[in-house]
Parts: sequence; C-alpha cells; structure tokens
Amino acid sequence: MELNKINSLVELFFEKYKEQNLKSNKLFLKCLRREKEDFLTWGQVENKIRILSEYLKNNLSRGDRCVLLSENRPEWLIVDIAIMNAGGVTVPLFTTYSKKDYEYILKDCKPKICIVSNDTQFKKIEKFISSETKILSIENFNQKIDNFESIVERISNQEDFSVSQDFNKNINRKDLACIIYTSGTTGNPKGVMLSHGGILSNCEGALKILNTIVKKSEKERPVFLTWLPLSHSYEHTVQFVQISLGAKVYYAESLEKLLSNMLVAKPTIMTAVPRFYQNLYTKISLNFSKQKGLKKKLISNTIILGTKILNNEPLNLREKIINFFCENLVRNKIKNQFGGKLKAFVSGGGALDKKIGEFLNSIGLQTLQGYGLTETSPVVSCNIPGKIKIETVGPPFETNMVKIANDGEILIKGENVMLGYWNMKKETDEVIKNGWLHTGDIGEITDDGNLKITDRKKEIIVNLGGDNISPSKIENLLCLNEKIKQSFIYGDKKNYLVALIVSDSNKNENDIQFYIENLNKDLSIVEKIKKFKLINDEFTIENGMLTPTLKLKRKKILEKYKENLEKLY
Repeated sequence: MELNKINSLVELFFEKYKEQNLKSNKLFLKCLRREKEDFLTWGQVENKIRILSEYLKNNLSRGDRCVLLSENRPEWLIVDIAIMNAGGVTVPLFTTYSKKDYEYILKDCKPKICIVSNDTQFKKIEKFISSETKILSIENFNQKIDNFESIVERISNQEDFSVSQDFNKNINRKDLACIIYTSGTTGNPKGVMLSHGGILSNCEGALKILNTIVKKSEKERPVFLTWLPLSHSYEHTVQFVQISLGAKVYYAESLEKLLSNMLVAKPTIMTAVPRFYQNLYTKISLNFSKQKGLKKKLISNTIILGTKILNNEPLNLREKIINFFCENLVRNKIKNQFGGKLKAFVSGGGALDKKIGEFLNSIGLQTLQGYGLTETSPVVSCNIPGKIKIETVGPPFETNMVKIANDGEILIKGENVMLGYWNMKKETDEVIKNGWLHTGDIGEITDDGNLKITDRKKEIIVNLGGDNISPSKIENLLCLNEKIKQSFIYGDKKNYLVALIVSDSNKNENDIQFYIENLNKDLSIVEKIKKFKLINDEFTIENGMLTPTLKLKRKKILEKYKENLEKLY
C-alpha cells in the first residue's frame, strides 16, 4: 500500500481491511480494563464502523463537528473512523479538561453530535450541550440516549436496511479530518484543524522508520500497547500508523498498571511522553543502586559499554567479552520485564533528557526521541534505529521541510502542517507565514542532518543581566533525583534563579540541598539555583498545573506560588 496515493484516513482503513479480508478474524483491538476475552477482529471492527456510519449519515451534513469524549478503548477508533466516513469531523476531548475548557470548546466548535463513553463522561459536558445537539453513548446508561449496542441491534434487525458496502470516496487529502484542541500553557484552548493528507503524510514518515524495526518477513504482526490519551494528537495519529502496519493493539488500564499490562500485551512498539521515561529511569536506577558486589559491577559495565555502543565507539576484545555477559545477564532480563518483545520506545510530546535517553538505550531499551507539535499532525522528525543521536530529535521526515530562521526558530512546511486554528484567523496568520509554520522552538540542523532543539522561544527566562536561560533544561536535571518528583524554575528579571521542588517529605530537604549544590557545579553561573522551596502538592492536570500532555502550566503555577517564590529573594 502506497500511503501517498491514499485519499483519506477512511480509505486507509478500508483498503487495509481488504488486505486482511481472507483473514478478517485476525485479532485487532483489545481493552485490558475488561476482564473477559473480547478481542475485536478486523472483521468485527469493519462491520461496526459500517453500521455506525449509516446511523451517523442520517444526522450529519458534510463538515459537521462530532465531539468524542471517551477514555481509550476499541470503540474510540471505531467512532473516529465512522464519523469521518459519514462526512463529519471528529473533535476529540481530553477526559481531564476543566469545566471551563469543556464549556469553551463546545461553544466554539458547535457540534452536531456529542458521543460519550459513559455516564461519568456525559456529566462533564451535560450542562454545556446545546438542545439541538444529538447525544450518543458507547455504554448503555440512559434510556433517553441512543447507545451503540441498541443502534447495531436495531439496524441489523431491519429487513429493509442495507449497510453500504463501500466507503466514502468523496473525501480528499485536503479535507478536514479532525479538530484537536491544544490547551497550551496559557489562555483558552485552540482548535488545531488537521487534514486527512496531513495525518497520512505523518504515517508515511513514521512507517519509513518503523519498517526498519518491524520487518515484513517476520511472522508475528507488530503489537502496540496504547496508554496516551487518543485525544492527544500524537496517539491519535499513532492509531492510523497501527492500521497501516496491520498491527494488534492493546489499550492499557492506566499509567499505574502499565508495567503489568506490558507483561500481558508483550508490545513490539510503545509511544510515550518524557514523563513516563523519567519515571522509568528513576525506578530502574533505584533498583540498580540496591545491588552489590558482582551484580553492581555488571550493571555499571552494562551502562558504560551500552553508552559506547550507542555513540558508535568501538569495543576492544575484553569489552566485547564483558558486553556479551551484560547482554545476556542484564539487558535480556530487563527486556523480559517489559514483555520480552519490545523493539523500541518512541518518545515525543516534549524534550527527553539526554542522560535518561542514554541510560535507557544503554540497558537495552531502545528509545527513539522524536519532535513535533499538534500543528504538524504531529511528528516532524525522529531518530532512526541504529543511527540514534541522543542529543537530537533525529532527521526530519521526508514528507516535510524544516529550516532554521535567522533568529534560530524552527520553521516547518509540508502537507502535515495544520489547515489553521478553528475560528482564529488572526492567530493562524501569526504562526503560518508564506506556508511556513513558526513553531516557537529554537533549534539547529547538525552536520549529519539531524534536528536539535536548543530552547523554547516563549519559555525563556531573561534575568536582570539580560542572559537567556532555559528553565526546562534545569527542571529536567533536578528531576533526575529520585526524591524530586517535579520542579519549577523561576527568575525572570531577577539576579538569580530559585526553584519550587515537589517532594514526598520535608525530611528530604538536606538531601535535596546536597544534590542541588552538586548540580550547580555543572551549571553555568546564570543557571545556578541559589534557593529553593519544598512543597508537597504535585502539579497535576486536575489542579490545573499541568496540560493534558503533562507540560507545566507556568502561568497557573505562578498564580498560586508567586508569593512563596518572591520570598526567596
């Protein structure tokens, strides 16, 4: 299948289904939250999409918006494709939005239909749904609301009803596929309009990398374990990559149960944001630190030699022999803890700390860092297996162009660039100029053609001396300490930097003080942290301190803690 010749995401699914047709009983989607064995096959998924599409066609006109509010589950993919097949536009909502965000988005996109998974999700938006908007549910919780089971049963039992055996061929690559609202770190969410072609071109770029990991000659199909919200542009596009690969997909129970879910799913590939890898690094490092004697020495050699291999440094004969034992006694055991078949983690949605990337790759957990934005459907570049440059985000996809502006800003051009922000022409014109998307990120292209992110335009601290300082760089270094859960750096228009440190206990203060003193030795004069304040309350999505993609909402944190921070001066 040549993705550049596919006209829509709907066509992608149905053409891939035809490839599987003789084996339509092939397992496709499985929700691990459910105890029973209800693995949906390709045939069952295709049938449900067709039936739901027919139902939606009676309630939708071309381009009508359909809100989708659900936790991850097989029905998410089914609904998404059915909406598009019926001529509609999917508007996915995070289940963790605030009331204010729900209210704003529903007023902004004016959906014709709202599809919710259950009563819990329905109650979040019930007050903000217009009387003219039709409501559907995945689970049966309200007799006044049509639910999937009753729709499928009713339509299947109608003798005079025939489900179309063809997909919607009136969709082209330039058509709007979805509006994904990005909360950002300040202000109201912006509706990013992504086209069918934009997401398809992203899939094309991803497949060129993943096909080097998942060889077509292999008997077993690739397996994905999905846990990032499907309302996130990253995971939303990944589901179409999964379709392109004919993959088997498991939906994880939760972040807390991710490791146990990996033992069940035995994934080949997993996508996640840096926060996951940071937690993984902390857990494994803590376990390593408890080892003694020969085990400790073997672990140390595993990291040292693994890093040398990662950096393409040759090993001498003695090192090769030691590395043989490291591979069999350490790396293989670690891989088995993640199901035994993992070939790559893919990191996106934020900067992965270099030390964490080196560590994970050195112990046998191949981790590919990529870069992108919701506005680019979302991936722009990604590291390639066997050619990993850990301090970079890999070479740009061939399906988009990247250049660096005179002030260092990264600019993107290509089919993957959004159509614009919904109802925001002024904001669209501010970021897309002459076809180039201005990302707000600062970077450079290395000699080997890789993209390197060096800073964020809007999140730079400028101290009283006029020095530009990256807070995220220092925050990432702080969080490498297992006693520091989260951190926030402050110091705009000040003489020095201070930090908020989220920790379990005030008893950790001396340890953290000692860690910061050592860390300061490796930082430049303007980057050194002079004072800090310990707090117990974590920054979360629920308290408004984190975006749904787990980035710090700096404005919100400052609103609550500015007085505490100012007292440090």
